[in-house]
Amino acid sequence: MLTKRIIPCLDIKNGRTVKGVNFVNLIDAGDPVVLAKQYAEIGADELVFLDIAATLENRGTTLDMVEKVAAQVNIPFTVGGGISSVEHVDALLKCGADKVSINSSAVKRPELVNELSQKFGSQCVVVAIDAKQINGEWKVHLAGGTIPTELNLFDWAKEVEERGAGEILFTSMDNDGTKAGFANKALARLSEELNIPIIASGGAGSVQHFVDTFIEGKSDAALAASVFHFGEIPIPELKQELRDKNIPVRL
Repeated sequence: MLTKRIIPCLDIKNGRTVKGVNFVNLIDAGDPVVLAKQYAEIGADELVFLDIAATLENRGTTLDMVEKVAAQVNIPFTVGGGISSVEHVDALLKCGADKVSINSSAVKRPELVNELSQKFGSQCVVVAIDAKQINGEWKVHLAGGTIPTELNLFDWAKEVEERGAGEILFTSMDNDGTKAGFANKALARLSEELNIPIIASGGAGSVQHFVDTFIEGKSDAALAASVFHFGEIPIPELKQELRDKNIPVRL
């Protein structure tokens, strides 16, 4: 059985790690280079680095920050934020990223998923989907959750899988920052309908939430930010508790 992955997420704005609730009210959470090094040392399986202002500011992810983080870590490292071309991905991979995460740019031009998977391999392409429930239906949102679309979460996830995405990073905007647990029903449906790994994001507040998303949500990986950044859930203890509950993890 494949091991379940624990992934800290570094949301970056103006060169600092930040964290908010429901995508707003951001507070400072530290130096991303220092945090990345610490996470690699204490057993994180991967890191996700999101330049959350890049799309809104109509620019690409900052390359020098990627280079600095990559120099400090020896675990897979995914970068996202404002990525919209093969050339940009090529530059990020040369700076040390292992994978890229695309979101708004994929919705605006779905062919980008095909282009990236054909050029770099599907294992390199993570499609991030931010969605919230509107009238009982999960609707995809863009630009850091600020722009609603008519796209349905499950339809869009299937489409990007067919176009060559290697993983889906699904963030429930309803759960984000609430520490009330992951959106496990939606995650389980994604896992059942797709054949690629699903990363759960949005809502981690306790060890039990991670247990629940791996069992009930059928998630392949769980991503969190504030509970890791502020020391509320130490990763070594989390992994030991998961192992004790017969959830396969890398210790």
